[in-house]
Amino acid sequence: MRQLPIRMDRQWLNKFQHLIENDTGWSNWERFQLALEAAEAQIVPTFDSIQSLNQIQGFEPLPHQIDVVRRVINEMRGRAILADEVGLGKTIEAGLILKEYVIRGLVKNALILVPSSLVLQWTRELNQKFQIPAVAQKKEWMWDKCDFIVASLDTAKRDPHRQYVLSKHYDLLIVDEAHKLKNRRTKNWQFVNQLQKKYCLLLTATPVQNEMNELYNLVTLLKPGQLGNESRFQSDYVAGKRKAKNEEQLREEISRVLIRNRRRDSNLNLTRRIVKTIPIQLSPAERALYEGITQFVRSRYQSHAADLKSMLALLVLQKEVCSSRDAVFHTLFKLFQRGEQGKETLSPEVAHLAELLRAVTSSSKVDTAIKLIKEISPDKVIVFTEYRATQDMLIRELAKEGIHAVPYRGGFNRNKKDWMMELFQKRAQVMVATEAGGEGINLQFCHHIINFDMPWNPMRVEQRIGRVHRLGQKSDVHIYNFATENTIEEHIIWLLHEKIQLFETVVGELETILNKMEEEESMEQSLMRIMLESDDDRQVRQRLNEWGESFHKKIQTVQEQKERQEVLLYGTQAD
Repeated sequence: MRQLPIRMDRQWLNKFQHLIENDTGWSNWERFQLALEAAEAQIVPTFDSIQSLNQIQGFEPLPHQIDVVRRVINEMRGRAILADEVGLGKTIEAGLILKEYVIRGLVKNALILVPSSLVLQWTRELNQKFQIPAVAQKKEWMWDKCDFIVASLDTAKRDPHRQYVLSKHYDLLIVDEAHKLKNRRTKNWQFVNQLQKKYCLLLTATPVQNEMNELYNLVTLLKPGQLGNESRFQSDYVAGKRKAKNEEQLREEISRVLIRNRRRDSNLNLTRRIVKTIPIQLSPAERALYEGITQFVRSRYQSHAADLKSMLALLVLQKEVCSSRDAVFHTLFKLFQRGEQGKETLSPEVAHLAELLRAVTSSSKVDTAIKLIKEISPDKVIVFTEYRATQDMLIRELAKEGIHAVPYRGGFNRNKKDWMMELFQKRAQVMVATEAGGEGINLQFCHHIINFDMPWNPMRVEQRIGRVHRLGQKSDVHIYNFATENTIEEHIIWLLHEKIQLFETVVGELETILNKMEEEESMEQSLMRIMLESDDDRQVRQRLNEWGESFHKKIQTVQEQKERQEVLLYGTQAD
C-alpha cells in the first residue's frame, strides 16, 4: 500500500528562535501572547504552593485534606502518620502527597502496601483521580519494571516477592491500615522497618488501640529516635499500660509526625442514610421448608454441640434458608451419603428436606425485590446477597422482567471486575453483588442498596454501605433491609438496627467493639448459639437483648479509650 508523504511547514521555527534569542520584534499581538504564555509556564511557584491541585480530575479536595498535604511536605518532610477519623479521606490525602512529590521531581517510584481487598481500589483511584500510572502487583517481574506498585502487605513480605522488595529503594512508601504494624515483634513491623524508603506515610484511624507502646512502634518506623529508645520512652512518657505522663511534651513530639483531623472540626456535609426494613411474608411452601431446616439444624446441633466445625456448617444452612431455595439446595447436596453399593442415597431427614425443597416453586423475596427495583427505576440499585446461587437466580429472574443486571463476585479477576463496574455505571440498572462487592469498590453514582440477605456481622453490613455512602456521594442513600417474618433473619435485623443502632454507630468504633467482644467467640457463633439453645422466639429475643446490652457496655469502654487518645493527641476530650 502506497503511503502518502507528510510534510511539516517549519518556516516559522527559525524566525521564532531568532525572536527569542534577541528578545525583540514582539510588536505582533500573536507573538506577544505566545511569549507571555511561555514566560508564565516558566514561572516557578513558591515552595509552599500545592501544584497538584491543578492536575487532579473528577473531585475537589476538602480544605482539611489540602492542609494535610502542606503540613506533610513543608513541616514533616514527607514522613507522617495520617490518623484522621474514619471517613475523612486519608486515601485522598496520601494520593495528593504522592502527586505533589511526583510533580516536584522528588518521587520517581513508590510502593503502596494495602489490605488485599483494597488493592484494586487504590490502583483505580491513583490512576483516575491523580493520573499516577499505578499498577496492581500480579507477577514477579513487575517489582523491577513498574515504578508505582500497589500490593498487599501479605504478598510483599512472602517469598519470592520479599527479596525483590527489600532489594529496591523506594522514594515513597505508603502503608494503609497501619495499625497492623503496632507490634514491633510481628513480621509485618519488621518487614516494613527493613524497607528502603526516602519518604513514608502510615495511614490509620487508630494509632493507639490498647497500649502506649503501639504509638512508639509506629513513630519508630517513620523516624527512629524521635521518641528516644524504648527504655527512655518508657521512663519519660509511660505511666502505665494505657496511661501517659509528661503529656504536653509527648504531645509536642507526636505532633511532629502525626496529623489527626476529626469530624467535629471538618464541617463535613455527608448525606443522610435513610434505612427501611421491608417485612416479607413467606409462602406456605417456603414456611414449611424454613421450619424443616430449623428443626434439622436444632437436632444436629444437639448431637454435635461441642463440634465447632459442625456448628459452622449448620450456621450456613440456617442462613441460606432465609436467602433462597437455590442456596439451600447446594448445601443439601453435600449431605448426600453413599450407600454400601456405591450408590448415592439420602438419609431420611435429608430426603424429607429435599421433598420440602421441591415444593418451593417461587421466591417471595425475589418478587419483593423485583417490585421494589421497578419502583426505584430508573435509579441504579446494588443488591447484596451472601450466596452465589442466590446471585445467579436473581439475575435470571430480573432478566425475565426485562431488568438489565450484572454480577459482581470474588471469583472474577480484576479486569472482569472493572468491566462489571463499567457496565453497571453506564448501562445496567442493577448490580447483584456477593460479599466481594462490599470491599474495595466505590459506587457513589448509586444511592440505593438492597440487603437481600443480612449478614450477622455488623462490619460486613457497614462495608456494604460504605461502598455507596462515602465522601463524594451527592444524594441521600436509601438502604432497604429484607426481613422474612418470624425467622431468625427478622431477629438479627432487629438486633442490628434497633438494639445496637448499627446505622448510627461510627464504623471505626464498631470494629473496635466487635474485636473486644469476639476475643473468645465470633459474633456469628454467639448468635447461632443463642438461636439453637433458645426454646422459642420469645427467648431468642430476650437473649439477643442481653447481647445488645453487653454491646453497649463495650461502647462505653471504647469511648473512654477514645477520650484518652484524644487527650494524648490533642489535649481535648472526644465528642
